[in-house]
Amino acid sequence: MQVQVHTDDHIQGGESLAQWVQDEAKTRLARFAESVTRVEAFLTDVDAGKSGTNDKRCRLEARVAGRPPVSVTADADKMAAAVTDAVDKLIRVLDADLGRAKDRNGRDTIRAAQE
Repeated sequence: MQVQVHTDDHIQGGESLAQWVQDEAKTRLARFAESVTRVEAFLTDVDAGKSGTNDKRCRLEARVAGRPPVSVTADADKMAAAVTDAVDKLIRVLDADLGRAKDRNGRDTIRAAQE
């Protein structure tokens, strides 16, 4: 699984922030490594440098093999909180999305049971 981090001009942290986001995403999404080919993280400061509540935003987009991409967004006061909230949301979305696909394709039908 590949993790790419994109930031706007108002986010500080540089390479160390990008590395932390990559490590956090790879660690917490490890169980989806077979299905997810790429995760893109978009980190933005909504207020463009001014202070305010919930002004840091993290949008995660996961590319799932053979399925359409899924995207989640989380806002928080600190970038770390926005990233962890977004990863939590992405885990829930992937569980639901991949769970439905597995259930729909792997379910036994009445006709198959009677053969």
